[in-house]
Amino acid sequence: MSKLESTLAPFTPSGSTAVPATPLPARWNAQLGLTVSAAVLTTALTIVSFWLSFEALHDLATDHRLQGERAWAWPATVDAFIAIGEVLILRASLMHRVDWWAIVLTAAGSLGSIALNVAGVGVSDDPLDYVVAAVPPVAALLAFGVLMRQVHEFLLSRQRVLTAPPVPSVAPVTPSMEAEEPEEIPEPEEPAHSPVDEPAVTEEPEPVSTEEEPQEPLTQRDQMDTIVRALYDELGQQRPGTRHIRQALADAGLPHSDGTCREARKRVETAEPHLRDLPEAIAA
Repeated sequence: MSKLESTLAPFTPSGSTAVPATPLPARWNAQLGLTVSAAVLTTALTIVSFWLSFEALHDLATDHRLQGERAWAWPATVDAFIAIGEVLILRASLMHRVDWWAIVLTAAGSLGSIALNVAGVGVSDDPLDYVVAAVPPVAALLAFGVLMRQVHEFLLSRQRVLTAPPVPSVAPVTPSMEAEEPEEIPEPEEPAHSPVDEPAVTEEPEPVSTEEEPQEPLTQRDQMDTIVRALYDELGQQRPGTRHIRQALADAGLPHSDGTCREARKRVETAEPHLRDLPEAIAA
């Protein structure tokens, strides 16, 4: 068998290719080994850093009236906040949100541990004494953060595998021939009939109602404008004065104040501007 034939997948009777079992690539094995090594080294660094920080805080507690089990339990009241905060930050990251309480706990535990480790040195002329005292809590914070980061990536990769859609092992079969359209069956021809004369249908005109539709009554304002407009004709194409309008409106039982008379004449002349040019009628 040639090299080309060995790389081809055999065909199944249904026409789909079977998925051959392939060994894991060497690159994936190398990545897995590096990941495991990093996880082991990070875990070891975290344990050593927390142990050194606990030891320094234990000595500080012993110098200040705590003995035995209480002296060993007291460092947990400081360094445990680092672990609790980092775990809560990891939980919030998986939920795609920010947990400010977790950040505050981590910062409080880290700063408190560093400050207490440095304070346990006391007065020293060598600055390296303070550096040595501050390294374990700082290393504990960073190492535990790196460890939580690796756990975060592992959980995300597991989530992608569980939520990924399944890959079909058999290729879908597509039809190679289009579906044949059904043949049209010719309809039987109708027998020829002799034409039959049908009577012409004429449309009758609709009856026209002679009754007039009732008109809506005029408003008071329209009545006033109608009366004022009629005065121009009654006075022989002269412009009525306020007295003429007031008398006409009073006879009709409508409001007839001076302001009302002037407003009514203004509305009429606005509608017919040529009425303004007529001569003023002299009041009798």
